[in-house]
Amino acid sequence: MKEKMGFYNLAASLVKLLPPEAAHRATIRALRLGLGPVSLHRDDPVLETEVGGLFLPNPVGLAAGFDKDAEVPDAMLAMGFGFVECGSVTPHPQAGNPGPRLFRLAEDKAIINRMGFNSAGMEHFRSCLEGRRPNPGLVGANLGANRDSADRVADYVTGLKTLWGLADYFTVNISSPNTPGLRGLQSGDAMDDLLGRVQEARQELTGDAPSVPVFLKVAPDIELPDVERITQQARTYGINAIIVSNTTIARPDTLESPHASEAGGLSGAPLMKKSTLMLKEFAAAARGRIDLIGVGGITGGADAYAKIRAGARAVQLYSALVYHGPALVRTIKRDLAARLKADGFNSVAEAVKTA
Repeated sequence: MKEKMGFYNLAASLVKLLPPEAAHRATIRALRLGLGPVSLHRDDPVLETEVGGLFLPNPVGLAAGFDKDAEVPDAMLAMGFGFVECGSVTPHPQAGNPGPRLFRLAEDKAIINRMGFNSAGMEHFRSCLEGRRPNPGLVGANLGANRDSADRVADYVTGLKTLWGLADYFTVNISSPNTPGLRGLQSGDAMDDLLGRVQEARQELTGDAPSVPVFLKVAPDIELPDVERITQQARTYGINAIIVSNTTIARPDTLESPHASEAGGLSGAPLMKKSTLMLKEFAAAARGRIDLIGVGGITGGADAYAKIRAGARAVQLYSALVYHGPALVRTIKRDLAARLKADGFNSVAEAVKTA
């Protein structure tokens, strides 16, 4: 297995010689052909966790943005992720923003993107999920809105209704900085309208049966006084977990790459501090009454553990795969299990409760 992972990490290094977006397309094609790594290691039981009503074999998830059209979720589950989030998907196909729109900040182990919800559309996404072979792994659908939509809230309801029964959970993504005005849905009245209509759709779709979990993904750039309000609104409208957070429009002074001034959302290692501080704010506001998922800047087991101790019951990553390759998933899980045991914890939940 070690030799195989070495091959895949070498392949990942070669792919990085391509322009960023071309490299991403090549990776998706290779995974569709079955050329991705397969982890044969069973997860340590100490890594089992629950978030938003879902049981996870391990807390390390793939963040949205990698598999936008749900073409390779099972390949990523086979790599060792505990859950995979596909999207963002919009009701109608759209090209997104003009290129170049994806930049590697190699000196900073970071990425800047201004993709703009490029999506093959809901019907393609749906057909990909319908074509999955029976697989016990958990796959979520990250919902977005079309740029030119006259009613963006209706786009989220459309996504929920179109993909109902095909995804293990849904994420309402109102935190991307690359669709003008989208983050405005995080304001008070707008969020009431959004979450209220999502709740109505869930009730209509569910009936008397248990509902599929719905998560809310927030930006790391929200004002601190809004954290309490957003948390309360999420609880009021039955949101099962909050994902903290997406990319940031801020630019730390420490960035060294010549691409640092590019417009778009910054992800990767420089986001770790900012996103974890925001996670702590949400944990304080939640007071254990709503689950949290920590995202932003995770590059190793220490980062994942820091998110858990800050209040997250699970974590997600994406950008670090660009720089560290697929072996990173196993490395994080092994390191995280060791850290939990060293501190005397028997589960992820125990570490969260003592944060």
